[in-house]
Amino acid sequence: MHIRLATAADIPSLCDLLGLLFAQEAEFVPDPAAQRRGLAAIIDDPAIGEIFIALEGEQALGMVNLLYSVSTALGAPVALLEDMVVAGQARNAGVGARLIEAAITQARTRGCRRITLLTDRDNLDAQRFYARHGFTASSMLPLRLALD
Repeated sequence: MHIRLATAADIPSLCDLLGLLFAQEAEFVPDPAAQRRGLAAIIDDPAIGEIFIALEGEQALGMVNLLYSVSTALGAPVALLEDMVVAGQARNAGVGARLIEAAITQARTRGCRRITLLTDRDNLDAQRFYARHGFTASSMLPLRLALD
């Protein structure tokens, strides 16, 4: 298995992975056309973010993406870990650990001082996974306003 930055050629595989992720998340519904647009926007402009893909040969095993911003509180770059998913057959094989390590390393390389992520409140497996990699719960409450 190897991990690399995703390219435009990976978008179909990334859409499949996002379909798995969004099928299990409470707030999202898979929309392949929207996912293709979003993935292309990130891949085409590394200032927006970067996507890592885990592959075994040509088969996509998982992905993680980082989106970049600047924190006025820290006066420094920060990252949002937007999507992380490992295909069912690849779970419990270290794929997720390698992906999160790649994301953390990349965020540090880019000078980020913090990575923030959201996970469903009832996804205790994900919460334990992120805790094992140093993430802690925040007292901040995420709020959203849909603009469409």
